Amino acid sequence: MSFLDRRIHLVTGKGGVGRTTVAVALAHAAARAGRRVLLAEIGDPEGGYSAIGRKFGREHLTPEPEPLAEGIMGCQLCAIRGHELFVRSVIPAGPLIKAALASKPLRRFLVAAPSLHEMGVLYHILSLLKAKDRQGRPRHEVFIVDMPATGHTLALTSLPAIILDLLPVGPMARAMREGQSYLNDPTKAAAWVVTLPEQLPVSEALELLDGLRSTEMPAGGVILNRVPEDPFTEEERDALALLLDEKPMHGEVAFRRIGSAQISTAHLKQRTSLPVWELPEIFGPGDEEPAFSLADILAPLIAGTS
Repeated sequence: MSFLDRRIHLVTGKGGVGRTTVAVALAHAAARAGRRVLLAEIGDPEGGYSAIGRKFGREHLTPEPEPLAEGIMGCQLCAIRGHELFVRSVIPAGPLIKAALASKPLRRFLVAAPSLHEMGVLYHILSLLKAKDRQGRPRHEVFIVDMPATGHTLALTSLPAIILDLLPVGPMARAMREGQSYLNDPTKAAAWVVTLPEQLPVSEALELLDGLRSTEMPAGGVILNRVPEDPFTEEERDALALLLDEKPMHGEVAFRRIGSAQISTAHLKQRTSLPVWELPEIFGPGDEEPAFSLADILAPLIAGTS
């Protein structure tokens, strides 16, 4: 299946690998392919700045989708918003529910308590997936989520099974089964692991793939970010390596990094049968957003034409 054949995409990986930039680039590529895209991040409306928002010139995103660029809507997935939506679906007493959830002690408990935070986020996701436009079509054809960190991803993908073991019947169980019907279906959802062509990040990416498999979350592939350009032939590399073994020279670190990246990339491809998409280091002029250039590279990949 191509990227565009699925609706839900969790962009995950360790911090510092360029996960948000890749998520934004995927959103631009999908929008250029004519899809109605929702790009989301997990956060707290009372928290700090929005990493995705800054890619579009704004400091914050709201829990309700708002236009970010042509074909792209953006929002912040909030646990407390999901809690409110879930309780409203069970108890039709909107004003009372909203007043209760305005209590800061209760909000802190709901966000901090194990699994309750993920439950709120998942229910917020489900509500957005079910949103329709005036023609009765899904409002968002492609839903890309910039996940905050590896642990949060596995907590979210493992949540439905955990809740169903504890509460096999009732409104929450129905919501979790609905979540499973999306997240565990490889025709509807995929996780994309972003990593770097370095030994430790590659090892962590492989561990994350194992974790996703244990939660029955299908993985679409690995996105290898910031791959250094190799301008040398094999003979030139061998000659330079011999020269640098004799005496240090300016540029040695960058040269050695190319070889290290090739070894790490080969190791990654040997350990997984999933697609591995390689994205180059982008050094745009001035303040140009790297995601725009990466979107051009990703466009044929997400359409399955490369």
